[in-house]
Amino acid sequence: MNYNILGNSTLDISEIAFGCMSLGNNATENETLIHQALDKGINFFDTADLYQQGENERQLGRALKERRNDAIIATKVGNQWRKDGSGWDWNPSPEYIKKAVDDSLRRLGTDYIDLYQLHGGTLDDPIDDIIETFEQLERQGKIRYYGISSIRPNVIREYVKKSNISSVMMQYSLLDRRPEEEVFRLLDKNNIGVLARGSVAKGLLAGKPAAAYLNYSAEEVSKMAEIVAKFSEDKRTPAQTAICYVLGEPAVRAAVVGIRTLTQLEEAAGLPATTPLTSADRVLLGFELVANYYDQYR
Repeated sequence: MNYNILGNSTLDISEIAFGCMSLGNNATENETLIHQALDKGINFFDTADLYQQGENERQLGRALKERRNDAIIATKVGNQWRKDGSGWDWNPSPEYIKKAVDDSLRRLGTDYIDLYQLHGGTLDDPIDDIIETFEQLERQGKIRYYGISSIRPNVIREYVKKSNISSVMMQYSLLDRRPEEEVFRLLDKNNIGVLARGSVAKGLLAGKPAAAYLNYSAEEVSKMAEIVAKFSEDKRTPAQTAICYVLGEPAVRAAVVGIRTLTQLEEAAGLPATTPLTSADRVLLGFELVANYYDQYR
């Protein structure tokens, strides 16, 4: 497994991160899968208080109970479940964040969170107060570092300008190259690491039937999937090729991969042993479709 320092932090994270959102409901199977991931060198686990109304954090915490020092835990805050469980509302208030971090610590069974992330964000949020709250949690030792999960360039710019975020989680793939226009350069310049999710574009780059995706038609998605398969052949699986493309971006420190089965784990963890994409390969893959751009929140 390859490892990268995450932005301005001291977190040395595996370039394949375990996206816990994909875990099922069988706690025993999940614990086994998480232990196997650790054994294969994956040390970065990403969850959120939103997932399964907190149950995702509980299961991750139980699985890591005896191996906490081997793992780097990232979770998220900002989406508050309604009391009746009918859905959630955006709540980035300092009061809620302070309560939520304690709830996450309890569910995870740990006394610190390695990376605490704002799970979204808008320009209408009390950004200065949010930043001060995260800084306070750092001083208290409840979190080690903080970041945001956002695809909004205008929001990202505000946090880059005003805060000490270590990371930004965002969607990035061969079918979503919007961050390449501006955001990657901005984050790289400021030593802020990118955690890329959606590398295989909901499976469309890894064998699922073609369908429209963002501004691309089903025909265009099919074309890209065929090219990815062509570049894979005997070297890699299509999913591995798609992830290789993402990891070839200098600003990206890890690809957050949704893992639910042992087969998916072996495929993701086996990536470092495959034939890497060359720089020329990556350029050729990028030429297949016109890169898309953010048309909102610019």
